[in-house]
Amino acid sequence: MIVKVCGMRDAANIHAVEALGIDLMGFIFWPKSSRYVSARPEYLPTRCRRVGVFVDAEAEEVRRISSEYALDYIQLHGHEDAEYCKRLQGYHLIKAFNIGSAADLCQTEEYAGLVDYFLFDTKGKAVGGNGEKFDWSLLDHYTGNTPFLLSGGIGPSDAPQVKSMKHPQCIGIDLNSRFETSPGMKDINHLKTFIETL
Repeated sequence: MIVKVCGMRDAANIHAVEALGIDLMGFIFWPKSSRYVSARPEYLPTRCRRVGVFVDAEAEEVRRISSEYALDYIQLHGHEDAEYCKRLQGYHLIKAFNIGSAADLCQTEEYAGLVDYFLFDTKGKAVGGNGEKFDWSLLDHYTGNTPFLLSGGIGPSDAPQVKSMKHPQCIGIDLNSRFETSPGMKDINHLKTFIETL
């Protein structure tokens, strides 16, 4: 199972989280986020892949930051349409969707074949990082072929529930706010225990 830890920006914390053996680390390049990367951290991971998270950014800005940070994946967490994704072909893309009902899964259809992964997050007041889970049984209605990462309020006590997730396209999880001591700072012990339980 792919483990992605998102919302990183502190060099020492980045190093400690990377040492846990995770697969993907997310950096948020959306100025309205409390985890916004406003300056390049003194340390960036070399043993896990880097994901840049963007919300309705200009494609050229995405390309510039992708080059500057040597991003492996670009995660689109806003209202980016299929045509926008086509302009970023050549990059590894993750498209996020906020899920509140089975009908929300219909949004994925136009992106089939354009992105590497989907990411299913909780529909809430904020674009992401709401710290709340959605009803995972809604994913029974997802019948697409694009693999997805499960996100939205996954916390330290949720490892057994994650392990029981049997959807054939669920290939990983995205961890963020429920593992934080403050925005952008992850609790290493909680993450370590969770990952070991998985």
